[in-house]
Amino acid sequence: MAAMSVIGIDFGNESCYVAVARAGGIETIANDYSLRATPSCVAFSGRNRVLGVAAKNQMVTNMKNTIHGFKRLLGRKYNDPYVRQEMVHLPYNLIANQDGSIGIKVHYLDEDHVFSPEQITAMLLTKLKDTSEVALKTKVNDCVISVPSYFTNAERKALLDAAAIAGLNVLRLFNETTATALAYGIYKQDLPPPEEKPRNVVFVDCGHASLQVSACAFNKGKLKMLACSSDCQLGGRDFDFILAKHFNKEFISKYKVNAENNPRAFLRLATEVEKVKKQMSANSTRLPLNIECFMDDKDVHGDINRSEMEALCAHLLQRVEKTLQKCLEDSKLRQDEIHSVEIVGGSSRIPAIKSLIENIFGKHPSTTLNQDEAVSRGCALQCAMLSPAVRVREFSVTDLQNYPIKLVWDANMGENGEMEVFPQHHQVPFSKMLTFYRREPFTIKAYYAAPTPYPDSYIGQFTVKDVKPTPEGESAKVKVKVRVNLHGILTISGASLVEKLPASENDTNDEQAPPEPMDASTIPPNESVNGMESEPISPEVMAQSAAKQRTEGVKTPEGAKDRSKPSPKRKSSVLNEEIMNDPQKLFNWFHDVVCAELFSGVRLGIYLKLYG
Repeated sequence: MAAMSVIGIDFGNESCYVAVARAGGIETIANDYSLRATPSCVAFSGRNRVLGVAAKNQMVTNMKNTIHGFKRLLGRKYNDPYVRQEMVHLPYNLIANQDGSIGIKVHYLDEDHVFSPEQITAMLLTKLKDTSEVALKTKVNDCVISVPSYFTNAERKALLDAAAIAGLNVLRLFNETTATALAYGIYKQDLPPPEEKPRNVVFVDCGHASLQVSACAFNKGKLKMLACSSDCQLGGRDFDFILAKHFNKEFISKYKVNAENNPRAFLRLATEVEKVKKQMSANSTRLPLNIECFMDDKDVHGDINRSEMEALCAHLLQRVEKTLQKCLEDSKLRQDEIHSVEIVGGSSRIPAIKSLIENIFGKHPSTTLNQDEAVSRGCALQCAMLSPAVRVREFSVTDLQNYPIKLVWDANMGENGEMEVFPQHHQVPFSKMLTFYRREPFTIKAYYAAPTPYPDSYIGQFTVKDVKPTPEGESAKVKVKVRVNLHGILTISGASLVEKLPASENDTNDEQAPPEPMDASTIPPNESVNGMESEPISPEVMAQSAAKQRTEGVKTPEGAKDRSKPSPKRKSSVLNEEIMNDPQKLFNWFHDVVCAELFSGVRLGIYLKLYG
């Protein structure tokens, strides 16, 4: 048996890649067809379930039972407008379950079955896990899975559910943009020292179904994401769809056949069109498209050149330009402050997109990275950093929260309190401790405070129970810990009641009146809620998080007095009584405290050589 290995999975809309961190560096694992890319397809035929390459091979002959594009259905409802748009591209049957969720209807084992997108995803992840174990000759449990930066709480939770079904322990859901940046920066030996100005690099990832653009600042041993913008409905398949419609219109007039009335014929047309599109990236001459026995036993022929394609897709290119421009504005970088622009993803090879990149960022796009495998390599690196199984060199990663998050709570006197706790592009993972003065149980609701590619801005609600006035009749002091964790998921991970104990005799003479309690609903916007405390959950402080929760002190700047230590003038001790009844409480406590103790000795980072 080989030494224990850790894997990174790039879960793409069209294809998946698996990379492994080993003593020799990072390797991409080949599947049972000796291919590095495994199609994101699951097919059902008679008594067999086939996955990956074999499933894609029967996409035309077994359309209704070959499931693809399901990544975009994760965590969504059947009536979601994005799902309705997606159904245009999907030849298989989607149905609405009783709870409004999506069901995928297939014929399997001689009867009709309905699977959820999470179950289909779990089938594919199981296949990737099995492929990895065969290649590595060892069990694989820990992994890091890539996730689009624009995924919301619900979509991220759905992917974690799918991984749990597949028996995978996900150490982190890693944003694709950040994984790409890590794969780039980890090998650079000429990055500026920490005290100097960082090297700013822009990454453009235009894949099969989405466009993501990010800006990142690199120093020696660390990276920090600055900004990220995306268009989740713009990718290579949209160019294919427009070209297919163009050729179909031509075939209607020339051959009197309409592929839009025949899903199988339209799928064949889209497949051929994709090949022509790829040829156009390297060739500006007129290129032919020929399909034998297309419909009604007719052979069809057409041709197109690059300038015609760009004219047809002009509105898509405008959306690309808008997304690139937004990233530049959000990053607050000038053109001359950008060191380079790196491109990944198959569709970023389109010459018109390269030209837009050069115009907006003032740099010719660079192809340092493997355009298809960069994300999986970044995930494998991150998994090695988080796993105690591999000793690695130091390289810190600071990710960001893509959408602002606000909390709303039922405040006193019938009014609602509201506060934006995590602004857009805030560092993650991160915890904030909010302090409320309350006389009764209360509910906190979380929302996204800006438009997201998800129909509902509501994230969830949390109830803080067993709150009552103090024996003196005052409002009780309640501390609530709000956290965006490593997966980018918001949770209220704990709440505690701070009770005053009788002061000791030695302190009697020094007694002072307690500060006037403040009502959380009266706090001005963007200020702390009744003395909000915040602390970053980074590897350096995670191990002390339990101790910090037992004090009223916050992280002490260098040279400042440590307020968490007892002082002669301290009037009372505090006792924290846990009062939060939340289903994720135990998990979050374990992750924050126990895992911190286990992993605190593991240094972050990796280099060309890993020590297993």
